Amino acid sequence: MLDNLTQRLAKVVKTMRGEARLTESNTAEMLREVRLALLEADVALPAVREFIAKVKEKALGEEVIGSLTPGQALVGVVQRELASLMGADLGPEASQLNFATQPPAIILMAGLQGAGKTTTVGKLAKYLRETTKKKVLTVSADVYRPAAIGQLETVTGQAGADFFPSQATDKPVDIALAALDYAKKHHHEVLIVDTAGRLGIDQAMMDEIRAVHAAIKPIETLFVVDAMLGQDAINTAKAFSDALPLTGVVLTKLDGDSRGGAALSVRHITGKPIKFAGVAEKLDGLEAFDPSRMANRILGMGDILALVEEARKGVDMAAAEGLANKIKGGGKFDLNDFKAQLSQMKKMGGLTSLLDKLPAQMQAAAGNANMDQAEKQVRRMEGIINSMTPQERAKPELIKATRKRRIAAGAGVQVQEVNRMLSQFEQMQSMMKKLKGGGMMKMMRNMKGMLPGGMR
Repeated sequence: MLDNLTQRLAKVVKTMRGEARLTESNTAEMLREVRLALLEADVALPAVREFIAKVKEKALGEEVIGSLTPGQALVGVVQRELASLMGADLGPEASQLNFATQPPAIILMAGLQGAGKTTTVGKLAKYLRETTKKKVLTVSADVYRPAAIGQLETVTGQAGADFFPSQATDKPVDIALAALDYAKKHHHEVLIVDTAGRLGIDQAMMDEIRAVHAAIKPIETLFVVDAMLGQDAINTAKAFSDALPLTGVVLTKLDGDSRGGAALSVRHITGKPIKFAGVAEKLDGLEAFDPSRMANRILGMGDILALVEEARKGVDMAAAEGLANKIKGGGKFDLNDFKAQLSQMKKMGGLTSLLDKLPAQMQAAAGNANMDQAEKQVRRMEGIINSMTPQERAKPELIKATRKRRIAAGAGVQVQEVNRMLSQFEQMQSMMKKLKGGGMMKMMRNMKGMLPGGMR
C-alpha cells in the first residue's frame, strides 16, 4: 500500500531526524524531496502546494527551531500536516457514519463504473452488521450494467445482510422508493443503495443520481473512488462533489496502488472526509479510515494500533486459552494445533498485510523475504496437514517414510516439503514446551492487556 511514497518519505524522515540544527537551506532541501515524493505519488498539485506551504511555515517557527531535537520536531510537523491533508482537521467524528435519523438510515453510494461500488456495498453491509449490530438492507438501482443486481445479491448474501430484489426494467427512483418502503415495514436500521456508474461522467448519469438522492433523501452520500485512478480521481471527485451533497469518500483498491495520490487529493478537492478504505478484495477488507494512522504508515512509522485491532478481530481468544490450558495440563502440541495457528495468521490478513502495518525499519529487515512465496508456503503447509489422517495429526511421531510418501502424493508436493513442514512444526512444539510452566497463560494475559478495551 502506497509503497513508492512510503519509501521516499521514510528516507526523508530519516534524514530529518538526524539534523541537529535546522537552517533555511537544509529545510528547503527536505521539503523539496517531500514535494517530489508527493507529486510522483500523483497527489494533486494544489494539495501539494498547500501542504508544503503549511509545513514550511511551521518548520521555521519556534516549535521546531526552539526544540532540543529540531529534526524530530520537523518530522512531527510533517506527520500532523499529512494527517490534516487527509482530514484529521475535520475532527474524529467527521469520519464516522451518521445514524442520527428516523430508521432506516439511508446510505447512497455514488461513483464511476469499475470503482468497486457494488463490492463496497457488500463490505459496508458486513462491517455495519459486525461493528454496530444493525439490521442492514441493500438494493441495486443499477439497471444498466448486466448482472449488477445479481452481483449485489451475491455479496449481500455473503455479508449476511438482507437484499431487496429489483428488475432491470424498473426505474432507479422507483427501485429506491420501493426498497425504502420495504425497509420501514421490516424494521431495517440501515438501507444501502447501490447506484449505476458510467465509464465517464455524463449529464444523464448525474441527473439520474440527483433524482434518486432527491427522492430518498439519504443521510449519507458516499463517493466511491478507485485509489489507482491517480490524477483522474481529482476530476471525477470534483464532478460528483458539484453534482451531489457528498458526506464522505470511500477509497477502494488502496492495497493495489503503490502511488496512492488519490488518498491525499480527494479530501482536499471535495472537502469531505474519507470514511473508509478498501484494503483487500475479501468482504472483510474494509477499514474505517483514520488520517493520523494513515499518515504514520505513509511516513514509514507503521500502524501498530491496526496490528492490535487485527489481532483482536482475527485471534480466537477462547481457542488460544484452550491451547494454553492443554499445554499447561501436560497435553502435547500436535499438528491440529499447528494448523489452527496457521489459520489464525490468515484471519489476520496474512503475512503481507501484517508486514504492511510495521514500521519501515522492520519492513526493511524483512525486505529480503519474498512475502508471496511465504504466503504460498503457508498454504502448502495447510495442504500437507490436510493430507494426513486424524491419527497422524494427533500423533506426528507416527509419520515415518512410507506415510510421508503417501502424504506428499496426497498434497501434490515432494517428500522434502513434508520433511520441512514437520521440522517447522517441531520447532513450534519445542517453543510450546518452554511455555508449559504457566508462561503461555502469562503471554495470553499480556496480549489481552494490549488490546483496546481488553478481551474478556
